Amino acid sequence: MNSNFEMPPKKLAFLTYLGGVVTAVAAIAGLEMLSGNLSQKESTQESGPTTTATAPSSKTSDTAKAKPKAKNEKPDSRSIKFPGDRVSKQEIAKTTTPYIPAHVGKLSPAELKVAKKAWSYFETNINPDTGLANSVDQFQSVTLWDQSAAMAAVVSAKELDLISEKEFKATMSKMLTTLAKLELYKGELPNKVYNSQNLMPVNYGSLDKREEIGWSAIDLGRIALWLKIIAAKYPEFEPQTTAVWKAWDVKRLTKDGQMFGTSIKDGQEQYNQEGRLGYEDYAAYGLKLWGLNVDKALDYDNKSAFVELYGHSIPFDVRDRENSEANNYVLSEPFFLDGIETGFKALPKAYADRMLAAQEARYKATKQLTAITEDNLDREPYFVYNTLYVNGKPWATISDTGENYNHLRFVSTKAAIGWHVLYNTDYTKKLFSFVQEKVGSKKGWYSGFYETLDEPNAVLTANNNGIILECLLFKKVGKPLAVWAGVSELET
Repeated sequence: MNSNFEMPPKKLAFLTYLGGVVTAVAAIAGLEMLSGNLSQKESTQESGPTTTATAPSSKTSDTAKAKPKAKNEKPDSRSIKFPGDRVSKQEIAKTTTPYIPAHVGKLSPAELKVAKKAWSYFETNINPDTGLANSVDQFQSVTLWDQSAAMAAVVSAKELDLISEKEFKATMSKMLTTLAKLELYKGELPNKVYNSQNLMPVNYGSLDKREEIGWSAIDLGRIALWLKIIAAKYPEFEPQTTAVWKAWDVKRLTKDGQMFGTSIKDGQEQYNQEGRLGYEDYAAYGLKLWGLNVDKALDYDNKSAFVELYGHSIPFDVRDRENSEANNYVLSEPFFLDGIETGFKALPKAYADRMLAAQEARYKATKQLTAITEDNLDREPYFVYNTLYVNGKPWATISDTGENYNHLRFVSTKAAIGWHVLYNTDYTKKLFSFVQEKVGSKKGWYSGFYETLDEPNAVLTANNNGIILECLLFKKVGKPLAVWAGVSELET
């Protein structure tokens, strides 16, 4: 456990650590021909949960001076083959919806221990006055993506008997009350980032300066799903969840069947199509539940191509950095979240099957346990996208600007546990055992364990620990959480 790690100065902490939403910040940019409303000039485009900026620094870190050579570069570079085999309609038809996992029921003592440790993050990071959870340990900023993880954590803690009914109701009511009264970007939709203590809209680099920087449709799609889960499972909160949704000008989130978000570039607002295969579909499903038209965003087939990695063909979005200015990250999180929360209603289970199979194949070829997705880091550049494939490159770990950080690839704690509760194979059992042994702390679960550095990625976040809790709730109840809660899907 990297005991030498020191938190950056608080002025930089959000920039350096912001996660959660970043995790889903898959919002980004479509070509002008796709959206018909994009500026051809320098529009900022995002492709996952809200992206984090790079912390300004006057000195260069040791990591930046000389990057160590990443493990498995040669076998990884040789693992790719074009084109991959498409998923057939017959293969998709075999998917059971809603998906029911093979292993369900009461948590084992080891699993309950994992849940308790994950909840310890929220015991010290939910602000008692606002109900909002810090995105990163002890740093008072929050995104709506990360707040969704906190809502999932509170529901899970209640259902796993980690908190009392009274504490659950008080905490959830405070969260929903706060969400309904947030100061909105231009009076329309939640800002991408808030100070979790005083609710001021801020930028990623500063908690003490009020600044409106736009909204993320990806982030709001996730919270839309969790508002539906909470209202369906606990009807006493339905008036509050409805009040939250009605407080927002949600019609701005979609146009022509796609999702749109805003950002500020050189003082000018950019209105951009958001999302790539994975996060786009997952978030769009949440918006669909509220009656918004997201047909194009949910059309996974027309935007998918396939590439073979270690003998397994995986899907990727044809809109990449070269043709759309957005990174087409292929990573685990939206695929296992879709399974756990909806039962693979946003994306075919066959896609997730192939994602896991390719990661297991990499392990068999390199002896390196592989469960990868995007997340915060405990060192520069403080946030990376660990991918199976991005912009034509296999197994690349990059920043949002495209810079390579393969030496900082890590086994993701949330991905390891997410894949395990969904599939319960010999391989996922290895992943689950590995993270239990390697990445625990007194205040929650670290984000993962570095392949090359052979040490924990010692950063604590709401998204990582919230996802771990909802994974274990899924395992206990034996149903996708939206199905368990009784969420009704609108006919559109």
